[in-house]
Amino acid sequence: MVIVLLNWLYVTVTVFGLGVGVAAFVKKAFGYRIKNIDSLLMAGLIVTCAYAQFFSLAYKVSLLCNVIMVIVALILLLWNRKPAGEYLSDLWHHTTWKRKLVVAVLVLIWAYFSSRGYIHYDSDLYHAQSIRWLEEYGVVPGLGNLHERFAYNSSSFALNALYSWAFMLPQSLHTMSGYHALVLNIAVLDIAKVVKRRRMLVSDFGCVAAIYYLTTITEEVVSPASDYSIMCVILWIVIHWLRILEEDREKDGLQSIVPYALLCVVGCYAVTLKLTAGLILIVLWKPATYLIKEKKWKDIGIYICMGLLVVAPWMIRTVVISGWLLYPFSALDIFNFDWEMSKEVVDFDSACVKSWGKAIYDATRADAPIREWFGNWFHATLSGTEKLLILADFTCIPVMLVLGIVALLKKNKELGEYFLVLLAMAASFLFWLNSAPLMRYGYSHVLLLTFITVGVLLQRIKGNYFVFFVISAYGVYKLFTQVDYIMDSRYAPYYLWQQDYNTYELNTYEVGGITFYSPVGGDRTGYESFPAAPGSNHIQLRGETLEEGFRR
Repeated sequence: MVIVLLNWLYVTVTVFGLGVGVAAFVKKAFGYRIKNIDSLLMAGLIVTCAYAQFFSLAYKVSLLCNVIMVIVALILLLWNRKPAGEYLSDLWHHTTWKRKLVVAVLVLIWAYFSSRGYIHYDSDLYHAQSIRWLEEYGVVPGLGNLHERFAYNSSSFALNALYSWAFMLPQSLHTMSGYHALVLNIAVLDIAKVVKRRRMLVSDFGCVAAIYYLTTITEEVVSPASDYSIMCVILWIVIHWLRILEEDREKDGLQSIVPYALLCVVGCYAVTLKLTAGLILIVLWKPATYLIKEKKWKDIGIYICMGLLVVAPWMIRTVVISGWLLYPFSALDIFNFDWEMSKEVVDFDSACVKSWGKAIYDATRADAPIREWFGNWFHATLSGTEKLLILADFTCIPVMLVLGIVALLKKNKELGEYFLVLLAMAASFLFWLNSAPLMRYGYSHVLLLTFITVGVLLQRIKGNYFVFFVISAYGVYKLFTQVDYIMDSRYAPYYLWQQDYNTYELNTYEVGGITFYSPVGGDRTGYESFPAAPGSNHIQLRGETLEEGFRR
């Protein structure tokens, strides 16, 4: 736990420095000041993540990568020392002691949960090895041929590799899922204003969804799985989007389109964490239509460049690792590299993920109609609360459509703004449901569709803040239910270090004179033995070294 806190201190200093640099650029380019500290941290996370991926194209993500990052962060802090000082001063002097205490407690809570818990199955299957490949070699051509899951090129692996400290510790840290959870938790603290306001805004209902989600991942956030980071980022985007809408309304409609456009850039970051998050960019409609209407071509060009800088390294890495532009979608076959994974493998892997998510467990039936799998999936894989949420989502979709029609007929701009967010959530929910509906892949869509719809319906009702007290009581209940977990002897020792990846009994085999590891039973290999994969997969080296990659 102590090492997690030290790691997060390092993360915070570096992402704050880079975030201040982003804020200075935004101020100069658009005349807009990024205000919230969690927004600065998110900006810094996006920059470090894109940087780590770009760096991996040339060299391993290790000591040198960190040294350059620290130097750049310090230069940006010195160059922008006045605004950096203003941010820190505002943070200290304009924050109540109660909020400071709550943030300190949250840091300790999330550091605790990030230091121990359940290492996700997929983390020992391929997450750990994906991170180690980045630490040891950076990007390797055709790595997906060694194990097709390596082609699931989440940018979260690069971020974890950047901050793993594997170059100086006897283990590789994996703290970034917990850090994303912490940033989201800080963002939702403003829900406490409900008590003074005595009324819940729609954004507060988004915060309720985030609080609920955070209570579901405490035991698993120790894993470097991208699912937790992406859900936190989507919740963070939607909450801030709704808050900006409400601030604009309070300012009598004197809007600035800049924060909406910047949140769309954060949406690009979400796509790199997990491709299925792409439909969040439906909200791009708002800033895009305004900028085009006002002929802000320079601004449009800047935003496009920002989005490309976030997405480009991820797309390039995907091509280098798999030979495909978007994995595991074989429809876009536009390259012909010698390391390209076979179309049959790509399609089969995609079918496996879909069928597993639908509880079919038969890849040949991955595209079975919903009537054939929904009943078994609903009853066999969902908890009681999750069933209620799914049923609520199905109820909310027609309600959402009615709200859209009302907004159109009555030319209600405010309702139309909320409809756009709901449309993005409904589209994301339906796409998730028809692709690979494991709850951990789509929890944010499932929660937000219901809670935002309820928030829109209740926002004008006096006394709607009863929901706040209900969720507060639920949060206290969840904390008490964690007592057994906190006291569990399996997790108790990790007050200094972080729980490491699991180890497994492995066999060895050789490819091109290089020793590889494979599991004796099952398909997990963990982190320690490297390079490792479930089987040889009939691969060969493209050259004499691992850096040159693999071909089938």
